[in-house]
Amino acid sequence: MIAFLAGQLVQSFPTHVTVDVAGVGYEVLIPLSSYDRLPPSGERVRLLTHLQVREDAHVLYGFMTEGERDLFRLLLNNVSGVGPKLALAVLSGMSVASFKAAVVAADTTSISKLKGLGKKTAERIVLELRDKVGVAAAWEAASAANAPSPAEASLNDAVLALISLGYKQIDAHKAVRQVRDAAPAGIMAVDNLVRHALKLLA
Repeated sequence: MIAFLAGQLVQSFPTHVTVDVAGVGYEVLIPLSSYDRLPPSGERVRLLTHLQVREDAHVLYGFMTEGERDLFRLLLNNVSGVGPKLALAVLSGMSVASFKAAVVAADTTSISKLKGLGKKTAERIVLELRDKVGVAAAWEAASAANAPSPAEASLNDAVLALISLGYKQIDAHKAVRQVRDAAPAGIMAVDNLVRHALKLLA
């Protein structure tokens, strides 16, 4: 088991990174949520990892926070039909806090908008995660104490809106972040985020 990697970030992309650990280059698949937190290339980085052993390959998945890795593993181990690709799509489309809040509220509409997830998969995610002993209670408490901030909620809603319009998850995420970063201090309404993002995507 490889618990984490600590080394120099050689290169990074929205879907994967290469980390030089004592002269060995590790390619690691990551979600967009972790990509946003990466340092510039050339600097040191520490990624929490999950190793998947397949017949044809050993695949490393990396995360910048414990919450991301925990959610990734929870989806893999408890939701039938959800593999690493869909688990990464969940983390790329919604923050951990927003996803937990959606599960607690049985908000299958928001979850089903994520790339690769349809209505049936969203319903299965809500059903199978809420039924796990302690998960719903713990998440309800976490949602009350660590609910998504208004700014974070607006970003997630804008990304989901763009995905529902047919844009790729990576493109939607990038455009919304660009709009957010270029905006003056303060929270932008979802419709404004979407409108400005559409101009960038046009």
